[in-house]
Amino acid sequence: MARIVICSLVMLSLGGCWDRVEVNDLALVTAAAIDKSGGDEIRLSVQVFIPRTGGGGGQSMSGGKPEGGGGGQSIVRTGTGVTIADAMSKVQEVLPRRLFWGHTEVFIIGEKLAATGIRKQVDFILRFPLMRERSNLFISNGEAKQVVESIPPLERFSAEVLKEMVKSKIGLNITVNELAQMLSGDSNAAVLPWVEMLHAKGNERHQPIPYIKGSAVFKDDRMVGMLDQQSTRGVLWLRNEMDRAVVTVAPDGEDGGHVSFLLLKSSTQLIPNITGDAWSMTVKIETEDDIIQNTTRLDINKPEITRQLGKLLEKDIEDRVHLALRKAQQELKADIFGFNQVFHSRYSKQWNQLKHQWEDKFPTIEVNVEAKAKVLRPGMITTGGSLPKEEVKK
Repeated sequence: MARIVICSLVMLSLGGCWDRVEVNDLALVTAAAIDKSGGDEIRLSVQVFIPRTGGGGGQSMSGGKPEGGGGGQSIVRTGTGVTIADAMSKVQEVLPRRLFWGHTEVFIIGEKLAATGIRKQVDFILRFPLMRERSNLFISNGEAKQVVESIPPLERFSAEVLKEMVKSKIGLNITVNELAQMLSGDSNAAVLPWVEMLHAKGNERHQPIPYIKGSAVFKDDRMVGMLDQQSTRGVLWLRNEMDRAVVTVAPDGEDGGHVSFLLLKSSTQLIPNITGDAWSMTVKIETEDDIIQNTTRLDINKPEITRQLGKLLEKDIEDRVHLALRKAQQELKADIFGFNQVFHSRYSKQWNQLKHQWEDKFPTIEVNVEAKAKVLRPGMITTGGSLPKEEVKK
C-alpha cells in the first residue's frame, strides 16, 4: 500500500508536456535575407510559410508597418537592429507566433553587406541553436530582401526556387557550415553562388524570380569579385562538384553545326608537386558522356569521328578550367579551389613554412589541366539532318 501511495505522489509531481509548443503556435521560417541598412544597422527579412492550400499572397512589414511584397504561400516580415540578433527580436515583435528556424532552407546576403564582411552574420547563424548549419547560402545582386519577397509561378515560395536550382547543379552548392570552414581555413578565401532576379520580358504582370548566375568570391570574409557562369563551370570542375551537364562543341569545317554531350559521370583529381621553390598542380579530369544531339554531317558512329569529338570536348573542359584559374589566380588572388588543403596534406613540412604567404604564392602556382572524355553512346542517328533509311517515312 505504501508503494502505491509513493508511486501516486511521484506521478502527480510529473509535469508531462507542460512546456510543449504546438505547430499552430510557430512561424515556420523558410528563408532569411540579411541586408545592410542605414549606418551600421542590419536588416533581417524572414519568409514565413503559410500552411494552407492555394496561393494567398502576402505582404512585408517593417516595425509593424506594411511595406508590400510577399510570396504565394508565404509572408515576409522585416526588422532592423544593430546586430542580426537585435533585428531578429524586432521581427518577432510583429509576429503573433514564435519564430521557428528548423525549416530554414536558405540564407541570402545582400551585395552591400557582403562587401563589408559577413563573418559576424555567419557566426550568429552557427551559434544560434535553432538555425540549421546545412542551410544554403547565397549572395544577391542588390538587396537580398527582394529575393524573399518574390512570388515564383511554379514553386510555393522563393526558397524552394533556389533549393531546386542547387539540387539541379546549376551553380555552387555551399552550406553555412562549409562557408565557415572556408573562412576559417588557411587560404582565407571562399566562394558562394550569386543570385540575380529574372524579369519576364513583355509581361510586366509577372514578378521577377531569383536564379543563380555565377558566383561571388570572398577574401577575409569580404566580397572582392565575381565569376560569370562560364568561369563558375570551371570552378565546379576544379572542386569536383560537376554532376550532370550538357556541353556543346563546334567541329571545324561543319558550317555552324554542333555536337552536344550529356555528362553522365565525372571525377577530378588534384595532384600537387613541389620541386625546389617551384610549386605546381596537376588537375586530372575524367568524364563519361553521351552524344545527345548532332547537327553536323559527321558520322558519329565511326570510332575515329567519336575520338575527334571527344578531343573537342576535352579542350572545352580545359578551356573552362583555365578561365576560372586565370580569374582566381591573376585577378582575385583567391584560392577558392582548395589547393591549400591538397598541398598541406601531401607536403605538410613545406606547407607549414609557407602557409602565411599563401596569398602571394597561390598566383605563382603552375597548373596543368588534363581532361579525358570517354564517349559511351553516340546515339541512333549517325549524321545530323538525316535519318537511317529504314526510318524514313514514305
